[in-house]
Amino acid sequence: MRDQDTPGDLLDHVSQCLALHGSPDFVPACLDLIDALGADQVMIFSYEADRAACLMARNFRQVRTGRRLAADYLDGWFRQDPLFLRALQQVAGQVDVLRIDPQDSPMGADYRARFFDDPGLGGKLSILAAGANLRLVINLYRSGIENWTPPAAILPILGRLALLHFERRRAGGVPDALMALSARERAVCLGMLDGKKAEVIADDLGVAPTSVVTYRRRAYDKLGISSRGELFAICRT
Repeated sequence: MRDQDTPGDLLDHVSQCLALHGSPDFVPACLDLIDALGADQVMIFSYEADRAACLMARNFRQVRTGRRLAADYLDGWFRQDPLFLRALQQVAGQVDVLRIDPQDSPMGADYRARFFDDPGLGGKLSILAAGANLRLVINLYRSGIENWTPPAAILPILGRLALLHFERRRAGGVPDALMALSARERAVCLGMLDGKKAEVIADDLGVAPTSVVTYRRRAYDKLGISSRGELFAICRT
């Protein structure tokens, strides 16, 4: 695992994100910034009064951090996350950065066991950002998080960049979470969401069915998921 980038490099990433916010190219630029901070995985959720949606998911290090948990979280467990109510109570323009230690958090025992103890997660960095229309939480995971200290000034900027983008973007028929993938990986996932079998997707793309399996595996690894059901879960809007 490499160290985080220098402050100058991080500012270059921030500049790229500012230039691209609202466009499809923002997501790769934002992922480059988060990768440069040294995160193993990122998941961005938006909250409304009684629902959550996944806006971005990417596993950088292939360490399966938090794998198989996104679907459970979106299927109702988010209501037990203390960050859910805290995000809904934020006022527009507010950005909070929190280091979550599950042992010191007011979360319930069942929630702690399912989302921290069982998968072996010692904690996370969370950025809560409130805009005019959105309430976001950006969860950053890293193995050995207790020794991870990314530049404090960059984290609230990351929250504001995400708000700028997701409040400005125009829906284009592609679930936000899939924008973290390559074009072929995204096409395979969209085919699966349409209920197509691998052979049909392969014919649509002009590739062999074995290539579809490869693209699917790469997509699952990047998204930190392991099944079609989880794909449907993180692509719900």
